[in-house]
Amino acid sequence: MALRALRPVVHSITNPVAISLAAGVLQAVGARPVMAQAPEELEEIVRGAAAVTINIGMPTAERAETMRLAAGLAHRHGRPWVLDPVGVGGSAYRRALAHTLIAERPAVIRANADEILVLAEIDRPLGGIGIDAETSADSALPAARALARRTGAVVAVTGTVDHLTDGVQFCAIANGHPMMTRVSGLGCALSCLVGAALAVETDPLAATVLALSLLGIAGEVAAETAPGPGSLPAAIVDALYALDRPTLERKAQLR
Repeated sequence: MALRALRPVVHSITNPVAISLAAGVLQAVGARPVMAQAPEELEEIVRGAAAVTINIGMPTAERAETMRLAAGLAHRHGRPWVLDPVGVGGSAYRRALAHTLIAERPAVIRANADEILVLAEIDRPLGGIGIDAETSADSALPAARALARRTGAVVAVTGTVDHLTDGVQFCAIANGHPMMTRVSGLGCALSCLVGAALAVETDPLAATVLALSLLGIAGEVAAETAPGPGSLPAAIVDALYALDRPTLERKAQLR
């Protein structure tokens, strides 16, 4: 796969609970993760990266400023970047932060259905953190299409079946395993994987399809041997490392 041949550098500002898993997922597919946080080095780091991912989980004033700087630099230097608005329905602070970041034109917004509904109506408070979506991805599709048209981003609504749209085109992906929902940080790692795919695929929709298919199929393979959610992350990293193009094309459930 192109990821292994090109070995892109992906700069990820991600949820602290997911840093290790996200780095392992990126390395398993051939990407080179950088998890820089210091504002003083962001200019050099972003310029040297092929893609950037920003996750608003566990925000602090310092981390939020780093996110804003990184998004602005990615936009200015033409680096595709991914927004993961974790828990955006939980507070007005997160909603305001997400709104500011979206103004820097992410290539992809990857979130669960409840988070997409909040972003589509950014000033409407839902209450609750919304990390585990109670809304199905298909019911959030109209909001996703509207958000994609407004922002110019590909919007990926992940769930039991993932729904992706650029506002015009649409794709659904049915890969994955129920045990994956029991692993903390796996969605955050997925957003980093989307960034890696953006680094080697110029079409953001195709890149997002690739990343979501990779992780979904790896989850299916890993669940065949992992006895529970504690061992599943390591098995997913191993499955990603072993996954090849023929297996990807054979197992991908796209529609």
